Amino acid sequence: MTIADIKKNAQAKMDQSIAAFKHNLTKIRTGRASPALLDTIHVEYYGNHVPLSQVANVSLLDARTISVQPWEKGMGAKIEKAIRESDLGLNPASMGDLIRVPMPPMSEERRKEMTKIVRAEGENAKIAIRNLRRDANEAVKKLVKDKEATEDDQKRTEAEVQKATDKHIAEIDALVVGKEKDIMEV
Repeated sequence: MTIADIKKNAQAKMDQSIAAFKHNLTKIRTGRASPALLDTIHVEYYGNHVPLSQVANVSLLDARTISVQPWEKGMGAKIEKAIRESDLGLNPASMGDLIRVPMPPMSEERRKEMTKIVRAEGENAKIAIRNLRRDANEAVKKLVKDKEATEDDQKRTEAEVQKATDKHIAEIDALVVGKEKDIMEV
């Protein structure tokens, strides 16, 4: 493995960590409705548990209401039950074939709880980034130890990896601040 490979690998993994963090943020509820909120819900479909998006069309009716349109007539009750039993605190209501999922307004206390969750997720993402930095630096040190790279290469590479780390951590901080702002908005 060369120094260029180490840097490229570290950069790619840091980008993946950011993508995973963004995906985790979509699951955290704000005051507004979002179809991504129901991504974690699985429904029983012919003996298998499948994601809700594979048995119904999930979209927004308005800013505070998600609509779920099952593709098969018999799925409405199962979907409604799965949404109700999820830990999201949602109460779906059937209107013929369409299932409406109104988003209840969040209390101030719940909003503060959600911002704590966002900060914790952000901290976990930062830890992942720092671990990737450590791994890259250790790989470069091993190259120097095996006489495949010079100490100057090591210093230069560590500085570049640190720069990438700082950039990714700043991006995480910006995402956390943006999500907190969304959550605290009434």
